[in-house]
Amino acid sequence: MASRKSKKSESVERDDSGRRAERDTPPGDDLGAAELGRRVAENLRHRRKARGMSLDDLAQSSGVSRAALSQIETCKTNPTVGLLWKIAVGLGVPFAELLGEPRPGATILRRGEARVLRSLDGKLESRPLTPAGASPMVEIYELRLAARARHESEAHAAGTHELVMVLSGNLKLHVDGEAHELAAGDTIFFDADREHVYENPGASEARYHNVIIYER
Repeated sequence: MASRKSKKSESVERDDSGRRAERDTPPGDDLGAAELGRRVAENLRHRRKARGMSLDDLAQSSGVSRAALSQIETCKTNPTVGLLWKIAVGLGVPFAELLGEPRPGATILRRGEARVLRSLDGKLESRPLTPAGASPMVEIYELRLAARARHESEAHAAGTHELVMVLSGNLKLHVDGEAHELAAGDTIFFDADREHVYENPGASEARYHNVIIYER
């Protein structure tokens, strides 16, 4: 039976300088992306002002242009995972604080409610596995990296560590110019306050669990 190709919806993101960068997203993602964009805009604006920072101040500390920051705060663009990491470092807050607010009592994060973040090229997907604000010290994500793809991550805040578990496929992790090769079932712990690169050398998508540990 011939399969029918579903029409993809187009979403627009911007890079660090605010330039348009187009990519395709699966149908149904637009609504979730809009909600995530609204939440990030509110959290970014609140935390920036609470720290007495202007857009120019944050642009200088994060390396993200003032134009791009303004577009995020006004919900005119959906930020990528790389862009959010730069902003979190510039603000000095855990990554998850930009995604949502902690709630009192027990909090459940349903799989369908988790907002997937993507890299600018769409080859890396990051899905939170912990409710936003669950802990200021630890965050857990499921990463999916396309075959033969690389994702470069800038240094996180000082004292940040990562623990990565390979669920399926392979991982070649580059830290400070040194490459570490891992297969399914392997785990690596490393200092994430330096540049690091995730590489999937395999011919199929790879899945990882990523635990981020902050030093407070």
